[in-house]
Amino acid sequence: MKRYLAVAALGVLTLGGCANSDLYSGNTYTGSQAKTARNVTYATVTSVRPVTIQAGNENDTGLGGIGGAVLGGLLGNQLGGGSGRVLTTAVGGIGGAVAGSAVENRANQVGAYEIQVRTDSGQDIVVVQKADTNYQPGQRVRLIGSGNSMSVAPM
Repeated sequence: MKRYLAVAALGVLTLGGCANSDLYSGNTYTGSQAKTARNVTYATVTSVRPVTIQAGNENDTGLGGIGGAVLGGLLGNQLGGGSGRVLTTAVGGIGGAVAGSAVENRANQVGAYEIQVRTDSGQDIVVVQKADTNYQPGQRVRLIGSGNSMSVAPM
């Protein structure tokens, strides 16, 4: 029975890392962005810097902490006896929750680029998006959208 609980806890912990990072891609549109008119501005890349996007609450499921607590508690329960077993179970659960949350937090990080461009009208703009397309200084690009819904696309 304990083996099945450990496998279930590990499965829950694994699901904590299943965040959808495609929403940070310049190649992915949300359903509300489909079939809507979007502004296009032409620009030239002036610099590219690798950065990390730390997903916020939209990808925080809490499953990492819960799974870690269950798994840590199960492992802690294997040690000691009597009141010592209770203590190791509690410590294992707390340690597992902390470790599971850290794993989920790390899984919610996305490699990205900070892309600085100069528009044809002379305005400097910075857009951060998932690093799924390579950009080089001097490259001509299209800026699609505006405000907090802008992406950079190669021409």
